[in-house]
Amino acid sequence: MTTVRARKLDPFLPFVEATLAKYPKLHASRLFHMVHDRGYEGSESHFRRLIAQIRPRPEPEPFARLHMLAGEQAQVDWGHFGHVDVGRARRPLYAFVMTLCWSRMTWVQFFHDMKRASFLRGHVDALAFFGGVPRQLVYDNLKSACVEREGRAIRFNESLLELASHYGFEPIVASPRRGNEKGRVERTIRYIRTSFFAARAFRDIEDLNGQALAWTTGVSAARRWQEDDRTTVGAQFKEERASLKKLPDQPYEAVERIEAHVGRTPFVRFDKNDYSLPCAHVRRRVRVVADPHRVRVVVDGEVVAEHVRSYDRRATIEDPAHLSELITKKRRAKQGAGMSRLTRAAPAARSMLKRAAQRGQNIGGLVAKLLELLDIYGASLLDEVLDEVNATERVGASPVRLALEAKLRAQGRTVPRPVELADHRLRDVVVERTDLSLYDQLAEADDAEDS
Repeated sequence: MTTVRARKLDPFLPFVEATLAKYPKLHASRLFHMVHDRGYEGSESHFRRLIAQIRPRPEPEPFARLHMLAGEQAQVDWGHFGHVDVGRARRPLYAFVMTLCWSRMTWVQFFHDMKRASFLRGHVDALAFFGGVPRQLVYDNLKSACVEREGRAIRFNESLLELASHYGFEPIVASPRRGNEKGRVERTIRYIRTSFFAARAFRDIEDLNGQALAWTTGVSAARRWQEDDRTTVGAQFKEERASLKKLPDQPYEAVERIEAHVGRTPFVRFDKNDYSLPCAHVRRRVRVVADPHRVRVVVDGEVVAEHVRSYDRRATIEDPAHLSELITKKRRAKQGAGMSRLTRAAPAARSMLKRAAQRGQNIGGLVAKLLELLDIYGASLLDEVLDEVNATERVGASPVRLALEAKLRAQGRTVPRPVELADHRLRDVVVERTDLSLYDQLAEADDAEDS
């Protein structure tokens, strides 16, 4: 005769079973405290093991296999494929996948984000690859597709509705926890992980997408068709293509647009990187229009700059023409400031500069050399010598320098020599000469008071 040992839980079984029947998903921890308050003296860990044995199991729900007609439906989803290093940045890697339900032909395209522009770009490129449009596209509960859902009431993302209107397909959001409604694309993502992505080496995302296209039209298209192993996915796709709706004349413009402010430097920041633009557009609002390959800067409806998109971090993408324009403008500004300083200190320089311009000489170089003489000999002496040289109709810094040196020697004074600075940045620092005549006036006033 077999003896059944009584358990501490046995007196509480009717309560436990009734509670689980009413709340089948009630946590064992909560149920333990409810039973403990009623006098149960066993441990919580032992109680959990017993509840796992007696908790009622839901009946498995059978799913019917969905049979699709050619050209009727495609399924869309994202797959996460880890992270990759791009320069100094570490970017996520996502695969946009669209699978035709009848032929199982697949489009896969990798992006560094799942933003609206990338989501729409995946559709545009996928439909162009298929050469037509299915009548329905099925999505999971993605924010890019479904903004809000209450039962069967769905509020679609406006950008998806614009895309659907442009291409003429019906967007459908799969029911929650109904794997059979989008099982084809989910199985395709698993197939991509094992057949394509595993142990795959690539330089960058462009190279990866090139390899993905070759795999799609090669290995993936050559696999046996699930409905009949005597044919292939690629062969069935050729048949299904005739059932797809015609593409519109113009593809949908799938781009990302942001408003940005340009500061004092002619660069605009987008997605962690700086892109150059003409210096005429500093300190104003511009629009940045970007797709996965290009970044364009638009001002008043006109494209003023265009660059290859970078996925690095803190990178500076420059157009040599923009830099050349900036350097030229800065050089002109510097020359103008130097000429103003020279003519204020030595007004006689105007006459020499005018004759130099008439003879086609380099005004900027002449101004720079005369400024050096101004710093060495002072304003009054330089102005005096310039008057003398102007009287001889000569032009250039050399006759001025020779005249300055001769005047100092005649006065028995030492000719000063410029000091070479080791740090080249200090050579561009302009130090204005201070007028000390005020101190002479103060000294004369003191002498007058003493007398």
